[in-house]
Amino acid sequence: MLITLSLCLTSCKNEKDTNDSTTTSTTIKPDVETPKKETEVPLEAKISESNIVINPISHGTLVLEYEDFVMYVDPVGGADAFRDQKKPNIILVTDIHGDHLNVETLEELTINNSELIVPIAVKDKLTDDLKKKSSVLVNSQSIDLQLGKTKINIEAVPMYNLRKEALKFHTKERGNGYVLTLGKERVYISGDTEDIPEMRKLKNIDIAFVCMNLPYTMTVDSAASAVLDFNPNKVYPYHYRGTNGLSDVGKFKDLVNSGNPDIQVIQLDWYPNRDSK
Repeated sequence: MLITLSLCLTSCKNEKDTNDSTTTSTTIKPDVETPKKETEVPLEAKISESNIVINPISHGTLVLEYEDFVMYVDPVGGADAFRDQKKPNIILVTDIHGDHLNVETLEELTINNSELIVPIAVKDKLTDDLKKKSSVLVNSQSIDLQLGKTKINIEAVPMYNLRKEALKFHTKERGNGYVLTLGKERVYISGDTEDIPEMRKLKNIDIAFVCMNLPYTMTVDSAASAVLDFNPNKVYPYHYRGTNGLSDVGKFKDLVNSGNPDIQVIQLDWYPNRDSK
């Protein structure tokens, strides 16, 4: 049984230029050994009135399921970290840092029916075999995917630092955040970023995953302020471990809900192996 994955790469005008549209077609084979086991998901991860299932793995790593698609975001930790998950059709990588890109994990996870979507800087660090399975998106480009009757869109959006002392961590245009259109829902994955203007101007976001850890990304206050600007229906604080421990996601929730009680702030367990403290 063959499943055809059609990739239509659509360039959008960015600050520098406008690229020509290209179309890529990939034929993939399903893994017949993929178990049909129902993955146990935290109750908070089962979003009401949604076809999207969210599986937190750790820190900045997550798995999203939507109809025929299974998407891994920034998979690290080796294949063992995903032993209870379905096999991926799509793997998204946001940046070159070790908590987002781990080549060994990608080699263990990437099978014949997996397509990687990455920034240029990430592709440059991949093995030749992984490069062959990769499609590059730059900021403001998008890609349409079809698997069976299921269609989705993935758009690369900016992620970078603003504070002078943090510019060395994430430079503009190196990495990708992502906006996914899954059916009628739009999902924002921030990657490593501060509260940049492009984030604050996002529109019609149903589900947002927003980072908040110092010194690498942004403060809880900045994250809450940005969320209040782009006003998602639901926001999941993630990627909140910094050099001084875990960020105060309770404070984040209070700041968001004091500014807009209609935004649902949902906390999942991104650090299952942390100390009880």
